[in-house]
Amino acid sequence: MTARNPEYVDGNALAGPLGELFALLAMDVTDAAGRCVNCGRTGPVAALAVYDRAPGMVARCPGCDHVMLRLVRTPDAAWLDLSGMVWLRVTTER
Repeated sequence: MTARNPEYVDGNALAGPLGELFALLAMDVTDAAGRCVNCGRTGPVAALAVYDRAPGMVARCPGCDHVMLRLVRTPDAAWLDLSGMVWLRVTTER
């Protein structure tokens, strides 16, 4: 049995915020796959370790803990930093 870390939730916590940004794609963005720029691990957004107890959200690689994604919202803007990913693959088939 794996110990639960109460400091973060899984990548599914990004479903709502990222879903709003990618609404035109009409898909669950947590199904998208990304590749960590640090260790090369590839996996779905849903598998990221998301820290959401701050003004924004930070998602870390479950393999090496490198920051892969940052999302900050204000009343009139959103900042999405994907610099911790080599790429983000979003399937557009329906």
